[in-house]
Amino acid sequence: MGISYPVPQTSAGGRRVKPDASGSGRVLEAAPRQVKSTDWPGRQEMSAEMSQAVVKACEYRRHGFGIIDMEDASPSKTALGVARLRALHQISPEAALFRDPYAIAILGESTPAEQQLAQEDTRSRRMRLFVAARARFAEDWLAAAVRRGVRQLVVLGAGLDTFSLRNPYPGLAVFEVDHPATQAWKRKSIADAGLAEPPATTFVPVNFERQRLPEELASAGLKSTEPSFFMWLGVVPYLTKDAIFTTLSYISGTLGSEVVFDYSEPSENRDAAGQAALAFHAARVAAVGEPWISFFIPGELAKSLRDLGFDEIEDLESGDIAARLSGTPKGETTNAGGHLIRARRSATAAP
Repeated sequence: MGISYPVPQTSAGGRRVKPDASGSGRVLEAAPRQVKSTDWPGRQEMSAEMSQAVVKACEYRRHGFGIIDMEDASPSKTALGVARLRALHQISPEAALFRDPYAIAILGESTPAEQQLAQEDTRSRRMRLFVAARARFAEDWLAAAVRRGVRQLVVLGAGLDTFSLRNPYPGLAVFEVDHPATQAWKRKSIADAGLAEPPATTFVPVNFERQRLPEELASAGLKSTEPSFFMWLGVVPYLTKDAIFTTLSYISGTLGSEVVFDYSEPSENRDAAGQAALAFHAARVAAVGEPWISFFIPGELAKSLRDLGFDEIEDLESGDIAARLSGTPKGETTNAGGHLIRARRSATAAP
C-alpha cells in the first residue's frame, strides 16, 4: 500500500530533502542494494565491555509494557540512536524503502551528517536497513488493521517515532506511551522543529515506579472494549521476559487487538556473522546503560503467543525481510538472528 505524506523541506549535513513533483513523499517501496564485508570485534573484547555496562545498567529498572524507568531528567539514549538511523536513512540510496519526512526535522542539531553514510560498515548499514524495514512492515500491517476497522493505535516506547505526525488515517486515534523524560524530550523536539503536535495524538507519560499502563491508557481515552493496534518496535530486547509477557497478556485481552514487535534469537542459534553482529550491537547499547537482556527461540515464542490467545502469528526472520523487500529468493538470503513478528487475537478466537 502506498501512502503520501506532506514533506517538510529540511536540511541535513548540507543536503536538502524536497517534495517530489506531486508535493508529497512516496513511501513503502523496496530498493535492493549490495553490501560489503568487514571485520568485527572479538567476543572476549565484547564480553568484557558488555559486562561492565550491564553492571552500570542496574541503575535502570525495566517494567511491563516496554518503558525503561530512568531518572526523570534522562531521556533514552538508544531512542536517540534509532532516530539518527531513521534520519540517516532518508538521505541514503535506499531511502525509498521507507520515507519519513519528519525524521530529520525532529532531530534538529542532533541530525547525522551526510558523510556518515560513506563511513558505514556492513553492520551499521544492516542495522539502519532493519530499522527502516521494521517501520515499513509495521505500518503496512497497521494499514491492513485500519481497513478491518481498527481505530486505535498505541505506540509503546515511542521515542522519536514520527508516525503521529504522518498519520494519514482520519479517525485513527494515536496514543504514544513513553517514560516522562523521553516523552518530554520528544515534545520539545517537535516544538523546536516548528511543528505542531498532531491533534489526533494523545501523549501518555508513564513512570512504572508509580503508574500502571492499563489505568493510564484508560484515563487517556483508550477504549479497552475496542481493538487496538500496538507498535512495539526496538523495545523487547531491553526488557525482562516477565515484563514482555505481562504486556502481551494485556494486549491479548481484547478481541481483534494486534501487536508488532521485533526480537532477537540467542547467540547460539546464529551463524558466525549473526553472532558477530549480536556481539557488536549488544556491546554498544550496553555501554550506554541500556543492555539487551531477553532473547527468544522462534518456536517457543510462537507457542507462548498461542497460549495467550493470539491465533494469527506471522514471524519474519531477517532472511524473510530481505527476500520480501528485494525479491531475492529466500535460499539466497541468510538469517542473522533478528525477527519482526505480528500477533493478532482475531475476533473469532476462542477464549
